[in-house]
Amino acid sequence: MAMKLLKVADYAEMSRQAADIIIKQVKEKPNAVLGLATGSTVLGVYRELAADHRQHGTSYRLVRTVNLDEYVGLDPDHPNSYRYYMNQHLFAQLDIPLHETHVPDGLAADLDEECRRYERLIDELGGIDLQLLGIGRNGHIGFNEPGTPFSTATHVVELTELTREANARFFPSLDDVPRYAITMGIATILRSRRIVLLASGEEKADAMARLLEGVVTPDLPASALHLHPDVTIIADCEALSLIPKEKRRVDAP
Repeated sequence: MAMKLLKVADYAEMSRQAADIIIKQVKEKPNAVLGLATGSTVLGVYRELAADHRQHGTSYRLVRTVNLDEYVGLDPDHPNSYRYYMNQHLFAQLDIPLHETHVPDGLAADLDEECRRYERLIDELGGIDLQLLGIGRNGHIGFNEPGTPFSTATHVVELTELTREANARFFPSLDDVPRYAITMGIATILRSRRIVLLASGEEKADAMARLLEGVVTPDLPASALHLHPDVTIIADCEALSLIPKEKRRVDAP
């Protein structure tokens, strides 16, 4: 298999398509390991998963999850921590045991050891069956910023000003946005058996145009996905607006 592009009309359709893929994965493998993301892009997906659980009873009782990243220095109960985000927007809406949900510890006394522990955890779980990703305006995946070597495992990263500014809307001010985060590395992400990348909105159009050009370079971290055998991209019209129509390839799910 290779990279597949699913063009959708809007954010709502993107969210439904992504949720359908995750639901199918869980039904086919009830004890699947899901790699999860945070942020506004995936919020609609989580709403769809919660609605499906309520309406159709899809069970997550045996599922294990690992999140891409977490801010350094934020308590798990902090409203802007990614652990808090996941608990509020997904885990509390499902029947998944909370102890089977994993997020890096941004308060760890030894951050380098926490990164190594997280790598061991993923291995002990048997690897990630399906990894959900968004894409940053500068092409980052997780918090792997431009220039990150593709060989990088889970690590501590200093966030760029562009990324901090993009996340500032969630904080009282830019000064309150953490400067560091723990993130799965690109090599960690590429070990996932399947990857689903989502893109919505014109602010992602430049990154998507560069990604779909096919040039693989650390200057565009998401371009590493071209090295993976099973990637599905779900992008709406606005996110694909800078790609000439004759170059848009749309594949069946």
